[in-house]
Amino acid sequence: MAEDQMDPDWDTPITLPLTPSMIGQAIFANAHEVHTGWESCTDPALVVNEVLATNGNRHHCRMAEQEYEEEDDTSIVWHDWTVELKLGEIYLSAHWRVQVSASGAEWDWCVNEAETAFSHACVLMGKRVIKGLVVVEPHALPKEIRH
Repeated sequence: MAEDQMDPDWDTPITLPLTPSMIGQAIFANAHEVHTGWESCTDPALVVNEVLATNGNRHHCRMAEQEYEEEDDTSIVWHDWTVELKLGEIYLSAHWRVQVSASGAEWDWCVNEAETAFSHACVLMGKRVIKGLVVVEPHALPKEIRH
């Protein structure tokens, strides 16, 4: 290249071949479950919280928290953090989940891992994630960790 040639423009599109397997191994390696689909596995009726980052109409990264009862035993309630990437027509979803009655340490691990994965996946949308603090009221904590 000639020395007088300008550097590439910051808005120059970059094409990089990625597969769901590559993303899963790099970003979602420690999730409890990772899968692909042609539609979202998130049930809007079960969502208790979500954050969405988009890149046009065809792509998004979403972290959705869902709570649902075990099919065979309704006394068991799960809390699931799903990080969902929609890239074109493909959905790639990773799940971190604990029983609602699990210890605070188990909840913290899942929250941290899901948030980290969401933050990393948002890079694919050209977005940066900034974490914030949340105050949890004692009545919202699982019974086992209340004092």
